[in-house]
Amino acid sequence: MRAVGFTEFGGPEVLGIVPLPVPSPGPDQVRVRVAAAAVNPTDLVFRSGARSMPAGMEPPYVPGMDLAGVVDVAGGDAAGWLPGDRVMAAVSPFAPGGGAQAEFVVVAADALARVPQGMSLQAAATLPMNALTVRAALDELALRPGQTLAVTGAAGAVGGYAIQLGRAEGLRVIADASPADEALVRGFGADVVVPRGAGLAERIRQVSPGGVDALLDAALLGPPALAAVRDGGQFMAVRPFAGQAERDISVSVVQVARHLHEAGTLARLAELAASGTLTLRVADVLPAERAADAHRRLEAGGVRGRLVLAF
Repeated sequence: MRAVGFTEFGGPEVLGIVPLPVPSPGPDQVRVRVAAAAVNPTDLVFRSGARSMPAGMEPPYVPGMDLAGVVDVAGGDAAGWLPGDRVMAAVSPFAPGGGAQAEFVVVAADALARVPQGMSLQAAATLPMNALTVRAALDELALRPGQTLAVTGAAGAVGGYAIQLGRAEGLRVIADASPADEALVRGFGADVVVPRGAGLAERIRQVSPGGVDALLDAALLGPPALAAVRDGGQFMAVRPFAGQAERDISVSVVQVARHLHEAGTLARLAELAASGTLTLRVADVLPAERAADAHRRLEAGGVRGRLVLAF
């Protein structure tokens, strides 16, 4: 089978199509014929070698966390799945067998959710990892209706889902945006939109003088954004936090790898997308052979929605 892969760490140029054996599903596993796999910022980190590989993993390394396709073969204990079922999942590229960007991927049955009728597989591939990240973050924050959530990086995939899920749960959402993205972010339902960039915490304080109850830092601003949070509030990072907490603010890091087997949660998120509560955004669809181009575009910035590789 064909897979996007690399044998050495580096820039986008290390990516290519590599031949790999078709994997066989074990008990409680399903082999998915992948139609679409999204490209996420975590794929850039994986490709660069910024995170060490687990012991025993050998090249070629296959990136990707998000996939959508159809069931090809179900293992003996993977009850309920039939060949041809349209499915989506988030998987770990650090697991044996590699990530999502391959023609066939073996997925644990408890990580699979059905793709709702009327939703394209390309659109479905943009949902799992980012939506599961936001769902896990909001569950940990456990804010009450009426409390205030600030979202940085609001025009991105995580930011957009955070606004929409937050508003659906009755939160007041303050989000950042560039002038070019303000209409987009308002369209997600943000109650207040403030200009992004240096001085963001002060601008958030202007519209929430006491500080927000929690901040989800999808823009990776880190310590400078703490000033927007009230004393005793919460700060949720999506990457390791390089700094010290202050004023009794609780700093947490959401780790989506802990939530990849929550098929029921993913199914509910898919239903929210099908109903229009969550907006699926496909920036472009490229053949898998152009994975390097997708990485270059994502690294250059300004991509709104997700780039999707087609197999």
